Amino acid sequence: MNSITIPDALLIDTSLPVQIFDYSSSRKISKQQIILNQNTFSFLLEGYKDVIFDNSSLSINNSKFVLMKSGHCLMTEQLSDRNNYRSLLLFFSDTALSKFIESIEFTNTDSQKNSSVHAFEYDEFIRNFIQSLTVILKLSGKIRNNLLEVKFQEIMLYLTELHGTHFLNSLISNNNDSTRKFIRTIESNQLNKLTLKELAFLCNMSISTFKREFEKQYAQSPVKWFQNKRLEYAHHLISKEHKSATEIYFEVGYENLSSFIQAYKIKYGTTPGQHHKS
Repeated sequence: MNSITIPDALLIDTSLPVQIFDYSSSRKISKQQIILNQNTFSFLLEGYKDVIFDNSSLSINNSKFVLMKSGHCLMTEQLSDRNNYRSLLLFFSDTALSKFIESIEFTNTDSQKNSSVHAFEYDEFIRNFIQSLTVILKLSGKIRNNLLEVKFQEIMLYLTELHGTHFLNSLISNNNDSTRKFIRTIESNQLNKLTLKELAFLCNMSISTFKREFEKQYAQSPVKWFQNKRLEYAHHLISKEHKSATEIYFEVGYENLSSFIQAYKIKYGTTPGQHHKS
């Protein structure tokens, strides 16, 4: 699957600090490789969205919206009962973000736990905000551009008042430490059922480079390492949460029950059923 660069692929003016696009689709997509060239609000109106970044992932329905940092991600879009997906996208540049930060009292408290994607609940203010964006969409020229910059300031002020400024740390973190970013990507996605190609994309690497870096950091092949992590998680689910093999084999990354039981027995010397009874 080829990657898509957004907002460039939407054919909008990316030179503007804030821009908007009303996106809709009747086609489900799964783990599409997306390169976000700008930070983005996605106000989900219909359907369901799954997003996976190097350091975080989440799933939402149309009761929430997301704020995403520019970078590489995998995006899944599932259709609503009306077989439609719709999201109002508000793009903003790092320049627009810096301008906002300069206007408020903000102290950067950068931490290793910064997430590239944040979800927020809709409320009356946000729903009215979205309605105002749909009106601005119908305008053109300088008035539209100026109003969008004001609306960006408005939504950021509202979110920082309600939720504090921690999410701003995520947006301005530079992730220059490539080794730290690589390890964070692996650790954050150890239970997500991602292919090596998808993991390499999140790390902005070729598959061959990804494999070399993985073995350098973990002294083990990716396949073996992820298998061990998923079996350890399965062991936890069976021994601590008393789940059965039938309940968990797909969750821990196996396509069929027999292959899961075989792998579990090789690692732990007993089948999941025998372990469960003990």
